[in-house]
Amino acid sequence: MKWMLKKLPAFLFLSAAALTIWFPVLFLAGGSIMGNLELSTRLAPVFQKKEGFAFWHILPCFPTGVSYLELLLDSPSFFVMFWNSVKIAVFPLLGQLVTAVPAAWWFSRHNSPFAKALYTLYLTLMLMPFQVTMVSDYLVLRQLHLLDTLQGIIFPVLFSTFPVFIIYRFFCSIPKEVIESAQIDGASPFQVFFYIGLPLGKTGIGAALVLGFLEYWNLLEQPMAFLKTKYLWPLSLWMPRITDGKIGLALAASVMILLPAALVFLCGQDDLEQGMAMAGLKE
Repeated sequence: MKWMLKKLPAFLFLSAAALTIWFPVLFLAGGSIMGNLELSTRLAPVFQKKEGFAFWHILPCFPTGVSYLELLLDSPSFFVMFWNSVKIAVFPLLGQLVTAVPAAWWFSRHNSPFAKALYTLYLTLMLMPFQVTMVSDYLVLRQLHLLDTLQGIIFPVLFSTFPVFIIYRFFCSIPKEVIESAQIDGASPFQVFFYIGLPLGKTGIGAALVLGFLEYWNLLEQPMAFLKTKYLWPLSLWMPRITDGKIGLALAASVMILLPAALVFLCGQDDLEQGMAMAGLKE
């Protein structure tokens, strides 16, 4: 009983924090099944500049699925931009499997001054925000005739340094004795990479893919800077264009946009947890 009383304050604090974090999701879910009249009434001081204060209830008074019907049956632009978001989120991850994973393995297996200097350069590039490289990216994409194309958004992030940094940490946690044993048995460097490095480092690769998907799914600045044609926009650019007369549509679209990110996070949650645990292991 005393043990439970000691844990009670921490439990209450964490529960309150969890509810606070979850409130925007409950806000979206409840608002997406409200009618337009109910939404307009509750949010009139915000969108129509009427006197008073906006008020909100988690559960609607009169639930309806009209916003989802309008989104899924009468908004073809949503599906076009949904697939644009899928392309922008998935293709960079496939490219990073080809570029980032071998690069991280090479850095983890070489301790020469050249390798350390090159890895430091990678870290420096990772710390540079998009605003710093925006002009140079624009000039390069213009020379390659990739402006206003999805390829112009995908190509630069194929060589992102962030997944190299994540995967490198997990490859470094592989005991050297395991690799040396394989080399003594006659395994070539490629066999060591494919049969030892990839299986033992798959947790780090999975963690990098999950984090990368969450970043690229919500990508905003690059499409805003390099895309002009509206049918090439991702959902991150389409959402702010929904007018105040379509509040229900905006909330329903927000829920639909949230679902893929939530599913990817739930599917990769074990990789993230195991990856953090592996990063703390010592040889």
